[in-house]
Amino acid sequence: MNRQQTLLAARGLTDQNDRLVSADEPLAELHESCGGIIPGTLAVPELLDLVRQSRAMGLRIAREFSAFDGVEMVSGFVRVHPVPDEQGGGCEVLVENWQRAPQPELNTHDLADRIDAIDRAAADVSARLDARQQVQFVTSSASDVASLQDAIAQSPRKVWTDYVTLKGVSHHQPLHWRLLDGAHCQFEGSERHWRIRLIPIGPASSAPRGFELLMIADEPLVSAEESPAPAAEMAQSQLVGSALTPVLRQPIARIIANAETIRTRLAGPLREEYSDYAGNIAAAGQHLSGMLDDLADLEVVEAQGFSTAEEKVDLVDAAARAAGILGVRAQARGIALVHADGEEAIPANAEFRRVLQILINLIGNAIAYSPDESTVTIATNVVDESTVELRVSDEGPGVSADQAKRIFEKFERLGRDSDGGNDSGSGLGLYISRRLAIAMKGDLEVVLPSGNSGNSGAEFRLTLPRF
Repeated sequence: MNRQQTLLAARGLTDQNDRLVSADEPLAELHESCGGIIPGTLAVPELLDLVRQSRAMGLRIAREFSAFDGVEMVSGFVRVHPVPDEQGGGCEVLVENWQRAPQPELNTHDLADRIDAIDRAAADVSARLDARQQVQFVTSSASDVASLQDAIAQSPRKVWTDYVTLKGVSHHQPLHWRLLDGAHCQFEGSERHWRIRLIPIGPASSAPRGFELLMIADEPLVSAEESPAPAAEMAQSQLVGSALTPVLRQPIARIIANAETIRTRLAGPLREEYSDYAGNIAAAGQHLSGMLDDLADLEVVEAQGFSTAEEKVDLVDAAARAAGILGVRAQARGIALVHADGEEAIPANAEFRRVLQILINLIGNAIAYSPDESTVTIATNVVDESTVELRVSDEGPGVSADQAKRIFEKFERLGRDSDGGNDSGSGLGLYISRRLAIAMKGDLEVVLPSGNSGNSGAEFRLTLPRF
């Protein structure tokens, strides 16, 4: 089947550490399907390489690219523009002519090359070995590999197995390289468990000229910054956001990536029911990842002394950006996002990224609860000399007076029944959004229809100080 789907352009922004900090929905989905999170290091290798080149050289780059998202091949024309250091550094990424096409059937050789490429990207340690498996050099930036690098520097030119402890291998060394490819090991200085890849250099079937040694950790590295806080500090902060969220993100991303690999049968033939089961695992992983984001935000907004920045925010522009990010999701269900505004800017005194966070939540909820082929309306208005407002309304089941009293409560998920099948949220989105609105000296409320019938769709009203 030669189906090909063309999407609109997608825009993203990276920081000076090549982390994707914001992205339109198509780019965000590609980044997450490759195992990334937002904010987090750009996980699409083909785009990450271009971003690093652009940032390092301070030059604009424009070229074609293609990547695999676990289901289909994604291609397009990418423009990467470096952002000046005084404006925060990083790069602006714009992907035009965004297209999706079914992945071509891979032969055994191509599949092996892809697995090698994935392992190279995931490896924390890489080394070059000679034909006798003696270490020539080793490279790693992981902090728990320092003792291994020191041992190699102090006693060089040994077979690599002399520096590690192999697990589940009882035969005497040296073993044929094929018997060691895929083995597990540990070494002094690291508490993680490591998987070994030996990739031959030269003809693999006879006598390789040498080997590429890759060591892939089964667990993420927990840095000092990510380690659980001491007991005295923990008493002043919440456990999940401070301690567990950073540690859980990477394992959950791996669960999602592995489940998608199984679901799409990249690892080999699979019965349909098992493929569906893997899809359910991936969906559950995405849900858990979203809950971690909500819990992290919950800790932030409930922290003592939490405040937001004060800057000039154009509500009309913020609404357009939020609608652009969620446009593909709405389009998939035939939902029209209508802007009931003129061209005139409506400035608010608020923090832009927090306003955008609130709008993405409101518009995302409206899409989720709206029937197919309906309309979500976004309207902005100047209320008076000191207040501006933004309203998001949908044509879904609406909110009753009783539900309106509870809808902004923490973990409240009983506000409405979702026609869009998206009723498995954490119940924190509206609670966090209202806390953010209040922190910006505004408010977020649900507007009941006349007569409180609850049958005319739902409408949410965000008010903010006028700039």
